[in-house]
Amino acid sequence: MIYVSELIDKTKSICPVCFSIIDADIVEDMGKVLIKKTCAEHGNFQDIYWSDYEMFKKVKKYHVDGSKLDNPHTEVKKGCPNDCGLCPEHFTPTVLCNIDVTNRCNMKCPICFANAQTAGYVLEPSKEELIKMMKLVRDEKPIPCMVVQFAGGEPTIRDDLPEIIQEAKKLGFTLAQIATNGVRLAKDLDFCKELRQKGLNTVYLQFDGITEKPYIAARGFNALPIKLQAMDNFRKANLTSVVLVPTLVRGINDDQVSDLIQFGIKNIDIIRGINFQPVSFSGRIDREDLEKMRITIPDFVKLVEEQTNGEILAEDFYSAPSVNAFSNFIEAWRKTPQVKFTCHEHCGVATYVFIDDDGGITPITHFIDVDGFFGLLDDLTEKVDDGGKITKTLAIAKITRELPHLIDLKRKPKNLDIKKLLLGVLKEGDVDTLAEFSYNTLLIGCMHFQDPYNFDVERVKRCAIHYAVPGGKVIPFCTYNSLHRERIEKQYAIPLEEWEKQNRSKNLQAQRNLKSLSFPSKK
Repeated sequence: MIYVSELIDKTKSICPVCFSIIDADIVEDMGKVLIKKTCAEHGNFQDIYWSDYEMFKKVKKYHVDGSKLDNPHTEVKKGCPNDCGLCPEHFTPTVLCNIDVTNRCNMKCPICFANAQTAGYVLEPSKEELIKMMKLVRDEKPIPCMVVQFAGGEPTIRDDLPEIIQEAKKLGFTLAQIATNGVRLAKDLDFCKELRQKGLNTVYLQFDGITEKPYIAARGFNALPIKLQAMDNFRKANLTSVVLVPTLVRGINDDQVSDLIQFGIKNIDIIRGINFQPVSFSGRIDREDLEKMRITIPDFVKLVEEQTNGEILAEDFYSAPSVNAFSNFIEAWRKTPQVKFTCHEHCGVATYVFIDDDGGITPITHFIDVDGFFGLLDDLTEKVDDGGKITKTLAIAKITRELPHLIDLKRKPKNLDIKKLLLGVLKEGDVDTLAEFSYNTLLIGCMHFQDPYNFDVERVKRCAIHYAVPGGKVIPFCTYNSLHRERIEKQYAIPLEEWEKQNRSKNLQAQRNLKSLSFPSKK
């Protein structure tokens, strides 16, 4: 039998060698979804886009184009992704703003793409420059960005990070986050407390596994004791919203997916979620090695199902834009614009699991008909909206009437009043109820960032996670890391040697940190 691949879609991509914009085909082949492209100079390239065609089609129904910005930052001249800024072709406002406060780091990870020691220069915007960058996304219309994440490099290297977070809260960001390796936070409890006092909401903690193996491979040494000590300090500092961020690498830690979930459950007092991120590739790699190492979102959800023995199923995961049913309903109800996750449907998936008193887990999809609930919201949104045929009173009455048919009371967690929760959120935006919900659940997600091999311009146009960078630009995450990072950093950075001369005390401290990465093992 001769198997013929089927064309699914046509898009634009980039050559992974010269980064020229080239045509690309997305095709189904032997049950997998591939992206194929040809550069006139460097030849043919092929990569796995999604490893499961049926799952690819399942999430396709959540495809949506966002409302775009009313005030785009950049004109369209060369086309996506070369005009990043955000331009009028970009469909999604900034849902989460990433800001690198430095490219210096107190570690030397082999897989890192943002490190001053490797780059040979330092980019460290002043606090005043950072405020300008934050104002740019806060000024987006019709919806200002509400969430900012400070990253790097390693953001905690900056002694003024608490003041930067304080400025973010003054500007109106509802959530201030940091993405950190945890080194300084493990060593400096007072710094943890100061960050919390100044308004830090969430810590995204680099956390690759529960044994030393993935750390030695990805970080160059056993960093696990550092992570555990940092978590102890989080508890003492009342930093009770922690998201573990494992970089998932085949053959390194893909066998620890369930172990990481169990670790999150055991530490549910401070861990709110686990955001798995399959490793992205830079530089030349041959097709065979790429296929061996690539982990796509379907691979991840299957690992979850296999390693949890079916407690969490692959089908329990939903594409990020699926939650727009909530946003659309609340927008129609309140007559005010709401943040919408109009990212590309193939960028990420997630599910909520509820933790029982005995540590058992129940995914939300096991007791709620999620598709039925989203369908109900879509129907009511249309009717509640301007010119609708149903009043708010009738809408709530219908929700109250229909919810029992969508909830399996026998399977729901005993301590969860899901009907009260949903009505509180939908009717009044009950923040306290929603917070209570989050503290009894673990969000398990997977976000697969693009690299030059699997790069799809249509995903870029719908990206919801953006970098604010010096010079007044706001750039989609994958585009920045694949195309623009080095150029922009060099434009605004100073040579490493020059920076070291100007900041001798900071450099000496960084060297001391590198030499003292040792903590007693914890059992």
